[in-house]
Amino acid sequence: MQQHKKIECLMLFVEIAQQLSFTKAAQNLSISKGYLSDQIRKLEAEFKCPLLVRTTRSVRLTPEGEKILEQGKKIKATMLDLDRNVHQEHNAISGSLRITAPILFTERFLLDICHDFKLIYPDIHFIIDSSYTNYDLNQDDFDLAFRATLQPPQNMVAKELFSYQHCLCASPEYLAEYGTPQNINDLSSHHCLSAVETQIWPLKSADAIIKGWLTINDHHLLKLQALAGRGIIRVANYYVDRELKEGRLQKVLENEYIPGLSIYLLHPQLIYPSAKLKAFIAFVQERLASQ
Repeated sequence: MQQHKKIECLMLFVEIAQQLSFTKAAQNLSISKGYLSDQIRKLEAEFKCPLLVRTTRSVRLTPEGEKILEQGKKIKATMLDLDRNVHQEHNAISGSLRITAPILFTERFLLDICHDFKLIYPDIHFIIDSSYTNYDLNQDDFDLAFRATLQPPQNMVAKELFSYQHCLCASPEYLAEYGTPQNINDLSSHHCLSAVETQIWPLKSADAIIKGWLTINDHHLLKLQALAGRGIIRVANYYVDRELKEGRLQKVLENEYIPGLSIYLLHPQLIYPSAKLKAFIAFVQERLASQ
């Protein structure tokens, strides 16, 4: 008899031994008395000894049956305790959530979202990989990912949060000193600060060849330079939305912007997602609904 089948038969035996009635045990288990009798015969054959003495009016345990009952009750208690613990863990909004997300999204949105979620659920803990690495969530140890893309993986549950495009912007002070560019050619006479080594900005009319005094691999520091009036930058519009709204940065050449990407929330296809994962996803969607 296979191990899992033996455990099933043992649990059926425990119910009969506690009820001392095949009829009551079958009713409690919602199975037929015939099936129950057949399984007990298989269990007795497995142990090669009788476990029950059956008469037309009663059922009693053999000495071997008494020993099997005591061990079976311990196994049943262990299984019930395991079930309760797993159920509680699965349905509790506590423990760790492992997240991978782009750096700009993490800085602009994710840290605040995680902080505010923890105010509601204080037993939650976040572990965040802030990078542009496209991890395979089926292989790597992450609960969910945020990713900028137009084609989310087909083997993931993907929820689109918002779309964005890259904008060109500078501080009012910079534009007052150097003038506002009216077309792509005007960019050649401006300090165009780049976040990557390439000296080309893709725009609607053409790819603009730029030049400036700074190329740096940190968008946060790049934004600080623009705020300080030191040049024009090209950056995801969601990353500078507050500065634009406050007037500390201003968009230029808006008619030259090309379509961008969307931010997706991704997680593996789970039949029974945990309560903490479901709660956090709903919280994120609510927070970013207006973006």
